[in-house]
Amino acid sequence: MENELFLQAKAVMQEFGVKAKLKAGDIVVVGCSTSEIIGSKIGTNSSPDTAKVVFEAIYEYITENKLQLAVQCCEHLNRAIIVERDTVPNAETVNVIPQPKAGGSMATQAYAHFKNPVAVEEIKADAGLDIGFTLIGMHLKKVAVPVRLENNKIGEATIVAARTRPKFIGGVRAVYDQGLL
Repeated sequence: MENELFLQAKAVMQEFGVKAKLKAGDIVVVGCSTSEIIGSKIGTNSSPDTAKVVFEAIYEYITENKLQLAVQCCEHLNRAIIVERDTVPNAETVNVIPQPKAGGSMATQAYAHFKNPVAVEEIKADAGLDIGFTLIGMHLKKVAVPVRLENNKIGEATIVAARTRPKFIGGVRAVYDQGLL
């Protein structure tokens, strides 16, 4: 089962990277319900073992492609973000260390794996993955655009993906329609 979850998470990231046109330096926010992955209702069955496997697959892709990872905590920590300090060097940090049932198993994994982890209240990410309906939208830049994935499941959890684009001002819409943005 663990190997299957790793392969599913890796396939999601590979497809997402291509379809969202992720590039080095982009910040990718991930919200993840391990409860949903293992077939339970969100917030009811946090699984550190599941988080470890899924985090490792995602983090492998992130580091290989020189992206920045931001992991959303659960609602018990007001959906705070765990991130490397270098990703947001001037951000105001909050004083919290996530735990599996207070912050979530995925955020706990991020905090344990990052070299210099910090928690911040918010971030404006370039793209994001919502694994199991965790509501990451508050942490995306304006304007969020859905990214439809064929690989849209990890375990039992549904994946919703988004990238962002600059706001259209004036005649920029024609440029977008021509595929230049």
